[in-house]
Amino acid sequence: MAYHFHGFDSALAAAVGDDEGLIAELRTALYESASYYADLLERSRCDANWESAAHRLKGVAASFGASAVASAADFALSSAPGDPVAVRKVKSEVSCLKA
Repeated sequence: MAYHFHGFDSALAAAVGDDEGLIAELRTALYESASYYADLLERSRCDANWESAAHRLKGVAASFGASAVASAADFALSSAPGDPVAVRKVKSEVSCLKA
């Protein structure tokens, strides 16, 4: 499943133009950051760590226009720490970023 970055692509075009190298670098940064916070979320068991990881993931996703990841982070925020359904949803959306 490919992830489409309509908002992200528009923002990049306005900021960096057609610099494919920079675009690839920014996409990689998004994937690495989102993966990091998804892993933190998966390992979190207390409320504070769970909420912190989910909020950070949501922020990274929103800053890049990755609305599906931000939505999954929102779902995690409304779930109990360690909820396997929330973790799977987040991991699934983050994996789509690696296209």
